[in-house]
Amino acid sequence: MCMLIRGCGRKCPSPSPPTKCLPFCFIDSQLLLEPGDRSHWCVVAYWEEKTRVGRLYCVQEPSLDIFYDLPQGNGFCLGQLNSDNKSQLVQKVRSKIGCGIQLTREVDGVWVYNRSSYPIFIKSATLDNPDSRTLLVHKVFPGFSIKAFDYEKAFSLQRPNDHEFMQQPWTGFTVQISFVKGWGQCYTRQFISSCPCWLEVIFNSR
Repeated sequence: MCMLIRGCGRKCPSPSPPTKCLPFCFIDSQLLLEPGDRSHWCVVAYWEEKTRVGRLYCVQEPSLDIFYDLPQGNGFCLGQLNSDNKSQLVQKVRSKIGCGIQLTREVDGVWVYNRSSYPIFIKSATLDNPDSRTLLVHKVFPGFSIKAFDYEKAFSLQRPNDHEFMQQPWTGFTVQISFVKGWGQCYTRQFISSCPCWLEVIFNSR
């Protein structure tokens, strides 16, 4: 299997004049159930271990920067979310998110660029062999990017008569991204809900 990983050649920008941190929108979970909504191409949820922090964040522009501290550009600033988690590990990983990542919708799919100084870890159904029983977690080093989601592959994974897919069209259109810490069969953490800081990206099935 050929995995598309490339060096993005991008550095975290130097501090710039104040910018608008949230030019997109927040929505409630139940809005994901509305059929035919094409106002956004994905929504992002930020989690700390088993707790979601803040509301879902819908994305309408072709790209989105997700970072921790201002000013790091326009986008989703995790540092502005209210979190009650006092875990030292969570706080340590938060401090390492820095410039974070950039999600970019391109012609061939959705790419994730690692703009931070630490690795990120990604799990996506379109990154692995469709016959695989267990999806692998892929490590992306700083300064590199990965094609994290492929619409054509995602649709090919769905069965036309799959009742669950018809009822929940976003099934199989989800990517999980953990900052700094990995999970799965190669790591001590078996589940992403054990990771200190992570993202859930749910793509619109068009």
